[in-house]
Amino acid sequence: MFGRRNRLQGRTDEQLLLMREAGLLVGRTLELLAAEVRPGMTTLELDRLAEEFIRSNGGIPNFQLVPGYRHTLCTSVNDEVVHGIPGPRVLEAGDIVSVDCGAEVKGWNGDAAFTAVVGGREAGRPEDLALIDATEASLYAGIAAMQVGGRLFAVGDAVEASIEAAAERDGHTYGVIDEYVGHGIGTEMHMDPQIPNYAVRETGPKLVDGFTGAIEPMVTLGGIDTKVLADDWTVVTLDGTRAAHWEHSVAVRQDGLWILTAVDGGKAALEAAGAAYAPLDATA
Repeated sequence: MFGRRNRLQGRTDEQLLLMREAGLLVGRTLELLAAEVRPGMTTLELDRLAEEFIRSNGGIPNFQLVPGYRHTLCTSVNDEVVHGIPGPRVLEAGDIVSVDCGAEVKGWNGDAAFTAVVGGREAGRPEDLALIDATEASLYAGIAAMQVGGRLFAVGDAVEASIEAAAERDGHTYGVIDEYVGHGIGTEMHMDPQIPNYAVRETGPKLVDGFTGAIEPMVTLGGIDTKVLADDWTVVTLDGTRAAHWEHSVAVRQDGLWILTAVDGGKAALEAAGAAYAPLDATA
């Protein structure tokens, strides 16, 4: 599957610092949105908040650079998995919303997502809270599986193993979506290689110092079959069960990992997952 010409390319330290600028802007935007999301607001209001914040901080909403898409965010509610289009939908207490955001700064990109309960965790159904937590934990399990000299598709092995363990622990059926995958990221938001969020037979290419990728598990409370709505963007579960989506852009370094879209660089999450935290600067 991967030959000599498909070897991964690493970023220089200078390039990683530029990617950190973009990633940090994405992280701060999502931090703002997580604090602002509440019952009674529309998904379009969230989108406008994000665009204003990104542009006022020197960035470009890179989702708007995708042909045919004109929004800053994807806002996917309840049974919507990914690519939900912001609009007049009013969020209600107990809804779960996945917010996916990207920004370009000085020609470099960041991409990240989180899932939250509208109205706070106290408004959430127990099964939704378990789904959200299991999906977030699987994201960090996948990230922690990345190391220089290791194989890229260890990410999917770790994500799936984490979800299987959570399903047994929680007593729920979880489905890891296999139609949509993570990706390389750099001077474009979506770059090769594709990064499965689930176990595959291939091992993938060897990870190199400076590689940057976006890891993004999507998990449901039921089956893995999906369909795309008539808007040609919004992906929903076929069985109507709810879904969660978490994502971070990550740099793999010789000494460890740096989560470019985490405000704290991923220090706490990486250490909790048993992975080395390796930022390029002390203020990461």
